[in-house]
Amino acid sequence: MTQQTTPFHRKVPEGLSSPLMPTAIAFGLTLLFTSTPGWSQGALDDIPEYREFPVVGSRVAVWVAAQLHLMFAAFILGVPLFAVIIEFVGVRSGDPRYDRMAKEFIKLCLVAFSTTAMFGAVLVFLMIGFYPRFYGYMSNIFAPTYVLYAALFFGETFSLYLYWYTWDRLMKKKWLHLTFGVLLNVFGTAIMFVANSWLTFMTSPSGIDEQGALISLGDAVYNYTWMPINIHRFIANIAFGGAVVAAYAAVRFLTATSESDKAHYDWMGYTGNFIAVSALIPLPFAGYWLAKEIYEFNQTMGINMMGSLFSWLFIIQAAMIGVLFLGVNFYLWSGMGRIKGAEKYSRFRPFVFAVLIACIAVWATPRTLILSPVEKAAIGGEHHPIVGAFGVMSAKNTAVNLIILTTFLTFLFYRRSGKTPTVNWAKPVNVVVTGIFAAAAVAVIALGVMGYYVPSLQRVNLLTPGQVGVVLAVLFVVTVIDVVLYRKAASTGEVQWGKMTDRSQYILILLAVTFCSMMGLMGYVRSGIREDWHVYGVMRDTSPDAFTPALGVASNIIAAIVIIFGALICFIFWLGSMGDKKGAAD
Repeated sequence: MTQQTTPFHRKVPEGLSSPLMPTAIAFGLTLLFTSTPGWSQGALDDIPEYREFPVVGSRVAVWVAAQLHLMFAAFILGVPLFAVIIEFVGVRSGDPRYDRMAKEFIKLCLVAFSTTAMFGAVLVFLMIGFYPRFYGYMSNIFAPTYVLYAALFFGETFSLYLYWYTWDRLMKKKWLHLTFGVLLNVFGTAIMFVANSWLTFMTSPSGIDEQGALISLGDAVYNYTWMPINIHRFIANIAFGGAVVAAYAAVRFLTATSESDKAHYDWMGYTGNFIAVSALIPLPFAGYWLAKEIYEFNQTMGINMMGSLFSWLFIIQAAMIGVLFLGVNFYLWSGMGRIKGAEKYSRFRPFVFAVLIACIAVWATPRTLILSPVEKAAIGGEHHPIVGAFGVMSAKNTAVNLIILTTFLTFLFYRRSGKTPTVNWAKPVNVVVTGIFAAAAVAVIALGVMGYYVPSLQRVNLLTPGQVGVVLAVLFVVTVIDVVLYRKAASTGEVQWGKMTDRSQYILILLAVTFCSMMGLMGYVRSGIREDWHVYGVMRDTSPDAFTPALGVASNIIAAIVIIFGALICFIFWLGSMGDKKGAAD
């Protein structure tokens, strides 16, 4: 494709070229921007390609606004999904606790919803003001989708307000109320799909000719990476939302003064963590699909992502995902302490964590090492003769699949705690389940070893999907067996909600922080693989910021974003608790 070089010009009413600012603050901001190099003060029909944001620069300003918007959007899209499911469970079971918890989830969404819209507006203003040529090009391609996005946004807003404000009025018409919740999720998911078409077009453009002119809007939307990132973000939003509400429950648990509140927020934290785990397990599979599509669209981007420019970032990602899985397993094993009869599974705990730590170590092993010339000569090159074998994708795919199997086994132990099956065929079925896990582990390892001896194309298209298929089959088959086996099980001890340790609650907070950090790092990769292109192969970035930030610089920016998000979400938590305190006082 050839570079698009013709600037986009738009006629703006002449009266807007020197707007009057009614306040002193706005006047001060105007002086700040007009004194910044690159800020045009002339006629607005001569729009520059770029303008410079003061102090931090245009790219960092857009980066912060976009990432904060994405984090809040993930929260308000993920939480209503499982809030509706929890309310439905409450309707079917008749347990009012589910209704209370679902309502509390949605209450958190109300403030977060306006915050999401605020950062979305800030992002649009920054793009118009500081990247006018790029924003003009994207508008020329996707203008019809902007209308659809606005309509969907109105639908989501009205659905959210109907869902919240009719909660008590429709207590006797729950099916109507659930309909509002379903509509909220339909609109929210559709909004995500529309927005994803814009960002995926930047990575894998289609539906345009060699000069970048639009040929087919449908192809521009349905580009190579659109559907993979839709699925990946849909699952990630559920995991992210579950982790954040679990952290909220942990904070409320740690500050609760009554046993009933501790019991409620312990149960709420467990539910949020269960949702996060349920989405976390298939998330690596969706991420692999997305990476595969990026590689197939452009091998240069695929190589930069996994084997070159960002290879060390994926080592950091492996460590962070290791923290997630270790934290999840620690929380589940801590939760068994409040269930009478769970002691019989404690003998498996050392083996579970040994497997997890070994697999995480393999996953975090780099392919190439940072060595001095003397060290490189001592081992015969950048690849260690022994450890280097664990730095390739065959080993890493094997490790992540074993981690998922082990985490599922931990959850199985937790689910079975305090229950005794009453059917007479329980023992042979347990032998079969044990055999399924053992056979799956052997199959995953065997396919991983085979990956060393076949061409990479066969490994990518056959062996790795084979490992994924084995693990998904185990998850499905064993879950069905367990549900049937323990459907009428006898209880040996009820869960003592509220009896969790404080350490387990700090783990929930750690998981939320880790999710936020990992989301920021993966956004850096997704944007960075385009290198100096706004739209890969179509529109080059010629601004002073057209370079890939070093990993250390990017990590500092992402850490600052996570701190800002954490401060804002804590403020939302505080607002959410104010209503409870007022209700208690009344």
